Amino acid sequence: MPEKESAESQPQLKDPDLYEKLRDEGNSKEKSARISNAAANRGRSDVGHSGGKSPSYEEWTVDELKSRAKELDLHGYSDLNKSDLVDLLRDH
Repeated sequence: MPEKESAESQPQLKDPDLYEKLRDEGNSKEKSARISNAAANRGRSDVGHSGGKSPSYEEWTVDELKSRAKELDLHGYSDLNKSDLVDLLRDH
């Protein structure tokens, strides 16, 4: 059984409020952490000028969500409805 990471080995969020806002918008944990930490380091206005804009998962079709789940090598998604697929992808 894998051991849980200790508090010292887990990455720390430098802007937890921005992280939560990004997660609520449908961004992945990794992307939200990366953006919030970059914003804390460089300033929010500077970070907002880089990168693309992807629609939130709610705007994706079920087929697109399933394709994304497959890309991420997730399992057990084939019978999920759209809401559950969105939750699965956000939690990954």
